Amino acid sequence: MATRLDYTIASRRFAARFPMLSVVAFHVSFWVIAYSLLYGIVYLSYVATLSTYREMNGSFAGFNTLPVFICSLLYGTGTGVLDYFLERKFLRNTSLGRIMAIKAIVCLVLMICCFLLLQYVFLDLIFAGQLTQTRALVITSYNWEYLFLLVLAYTFFMTLVVNFIGEVDKKFGPGVLLPLLLGKYRRPKEEERIFMFMDLKSSTSIAEKLGHIMYSSFISDCFMDINHALFPCNAEVYQYVGDEIVVSWPAVEGLRDFSSTRFFFTCEKYIQHRAQYYLSNYGIVPVFKAGMHIGTVTAVEIGEIKRDIAYHGDTLNTAARIQGLCNEYGKRLLVSGYFFDRSGIEGHFPTREIATILLKGKSVPVRILSVETTERYAIES
Repeated sequence: MATRLDYTIASRRFAARFPMLSVVAFHVSFWVIAYSLLYGIVYLSYVATLSTYREMNGSFAGFNTLPVFICSLLYGTGTGVLDYFLERKFLRNTSLGRIMAIKAIVCLVLMICCFLLLQYVFLDLIFAGQLTQTRALVITSYNWEYLFLLVLAYTFFMTLVVNFIGEVDKKFGPGVLLPLLLGKYRRPKEEERIFMFMDLKSSTSIAEKLGHIMYSSFISDCFMDINHALFPCNAEVYQYVGDEIVVSWPAVEGLRDFSSTRFFFTCEKYIQHRAQYYLSNYGIVPVFKAGMHIGTVTAVEIGEIKRDIAYHGDTLNTAARIQGLCNEYGKRLLVSGYFFDRSGIEGHFPTREIATILLKGKSVPVRILSVETTERYAIES
């Protein structure tokens, strides 16, 4: 468990601190592997063909690895930057089909540019003085065209693969796909985690006012804005349930720098910055309430037709019950006494003892406190 958790945490920290670099590094790594595989296939085909005619020339492998690396680096960097800026910056509200079509067109142009760069800039430098050493490989404009078509078809297929991996990675979050492939979630694993249940206040009246279509668009915008606070606060979305979003942290991440507590107020601040947008489009600014608790849960991969990673344990039930008390006490953020003691937020955030109550389904009373933001953390977030 420790190895998986350490890898996942490191991946999320890197993605949070260097979002564009993490995307570029993923694409470069993928295309280095992909083009190395293509090189291996072409080389083995070359060896098999020449061996048939007993004309094997071993110099092929010696000087063709450099253009493979150059092409991988150029194309991987280009597609990484493309993925980051197109989908995350410019195509936020664009359909997935249109995003993929735009990516395909731009990737085609990018691949042509990489090939032209290799052909007219790097090729002569790489092969200078070596082409005359073997009659087995002579690159001309004629066979270069066939090589280009081969690489183009292969690149198109592998682009579908990398897009699929990217979509799976978005579903589970950074650092989860590799442990999932290695089967780390096949059996239940214990983890100490923080869970926050965030729910839209007055959701029923808002839905009646806006209607189903506008309300769905409203909720979508709210969740998109909340997602902006995930990386800065090292958070991950566990699930969306109607107008509720469940956010989670490994305990070590959620307690570090008060990340889990800051997350709620960071979301509030971002939504307030977009208040004019909400007023113009919906006539209302969303307000959320939340409950938070920390404890031990089990993580396990579930489902056959639709697979997912599920967390089970009393921690989730307690966090949900605490969130349900927000309206009763007129508070935006309520936390359990156990979370309060573990988090060390006393003296950093204004808190108020609410009550010690017996939550539904529990046999031991739970201490409840409210947490408010301060100007200091409002500015920092």
